[in-house]
Amino acid sequence: MKNAKKILSVFLAVLMCLSAVVTVSAAAQNGSYTISNPYKSVDWNTVKQYKTALHSHTNASDGDPTLKESVQRHVETGFDIVATTDHGTVNYTWETVNENKLIHEALSLIGRSEGELEYLGKDGSFENGISYSYAKADNGDDYLSLSNGRQILRLPYGIENNALSANAHVNSWFTDYHDNSLTTYEDAISSIDKAGGICVINHPGEYTKARYELRAENAYSENSAVYRYYINKYADLLDRYDGCLGIDMNSKGDNRTRFDRILWDKLLTRFAEKGENVLAIASSDAHQLNVIDTGFTMLLMNSLTSAEARKSLENGAFFAASHCIGNPEELREIASALKEFYGETDVYKKVRSTVDELDTRLADIESGKLSADSSLSVTYSVLKDGFTTVDTFPSVSSVEIDENEDTIRLNTKDALIVRWISDGKLIAVTKADDAVIDLNDYAGTLGNYVRAEVFGEGGILYTQAFLLNAEENAAANGSKKQSFFDYGFIDCLFAIFKNWFDILARKFGKVC
Repeated sequence: MKNAKKILSVFLAVLMCLSAVVTVSAAAQNGSYTISNPYKSVDWNTVKQYKTALHSHTNASDGDPTLKESVQRHVETGFDIVATTDHGTVNYTWETVNENKLIHEALSLIGRSEGELEYLGKDGSFENGISYSYAKADNGDDYLSLSNGRQILRLPYGIENNALSANAHVNSWFTDYHDNSLTTYEDAISSIDKAGGICVINHPGEYTKARYELRAENAYSENSAVYRYYINKYADLLDRYDGCLGIDMNSKGDNRTRFDRILWDKLLTRFAEKGENVLAIASSDAHQLNVIDTGFTMLLMNSLTSAEARKSLENGAFFAASHCIGNPEELREIASALKEFYGETDVYKKVRSTVDELDTRLADIESGKLSADSSLSVTYSVLKDGFTTVDTFPSVSSVEIDENEDTIRLNTKDALIVRWISDGKLIAVTKADDAVIDLNDYAGTLGNYVRAEVFGEGGILYTQAFLLNAEENAAANGSKKQSFFDYGFIDCLFAIFKNWFDILARKFGKVC
């Protein structure tokens, strides 16, 4: 019996030791990540979220609506901040005619700019009956004050640069810069940076022709010399010019940009390794009234001023948002998660039907039933005639970081699922009412950042990336620079030739 007791005592002691070892080991894992939070400066108890249009057009360049019609639709669809960004045309005011005569007359000659230019004046009424006054405030900002009590801030100096380029478009704000000559990405971005403005690269899939890819696995594949070149080109520009914040990765109906989240992740993977972030906006790039509310950016600000808007953009204290999703792989994953968490609801069926349409269209292109140069051009959307058909849109009310536990929590509203992405891979999907990720659970698959996509019936909201161990990565890799030669104007031909080659390959039955 005594021997039995001794054996039992030894056995229990060994168990206790093993337990202690396990506990120490588990504790050692927690707190192993330093999480850089782009929303760190946000006081979630007092901050306000402002719906912002960073990219829109009027008939001062190649848009259909007049300035007055455009502003009215932005008012009707709930925008708080609007930047008018006509091609080659710095927006100085909404009060009187604001045009670049060279751009306007040139576009008029080819039928891209039609009708009289109509502006707001100091006061007036919209066709929907809302009256307004327009004036400059003591802080220097221009505000549209509406009879229903709302105020709209005009973001200063909005412009889409490189009007004469082959879609090397760059949106900028906060600086009076434009160039009527044939200019490159480099020309515009370097000049904006020097002038003290900020900018983003617009809808890169238009320039790279990634919009014409049929499969996500081919879009921005680094197996392609052409895509490697473009990824290097954008990385080089972002590396050298602080005034360029990042890219617009979901704009208009998302047909052109549906694969540009892949580019965003490629760039994030490179920059996060150096402890740096790459920001992303969403916009409508509206040339017609019914496009105005497709995409937007939610700026987190303490007050409705252009200084606060700039600070929000520079710090990454904002969310990109869209009512439209055109990426078939993303939609397939969203549909799968909706079914798993909620069953075959109406939202699931709508997403699933979009996936089915995409699959059918893809099969028809590959089989030759549709022309080999056809685009997928099928989008999940909750818009009809430019207005939403649902009353809700997913939002994030706060972000909580616990570095002791290595967790990121999003507190959401009107959302269904949250997708967590690192190094371009979907690593987790959580229900929106428990949107927390423990980084230790994914230690084997994590890269140097995590970002989240919040999906609800009304659309999708993108957080900026949370960098992991940024200071360590900056110390180890921050000085690394790539060697890159930019071919300037002619490199747009790389994408054009690749696109033609892919179309010919499809036409002759070879899917590339």
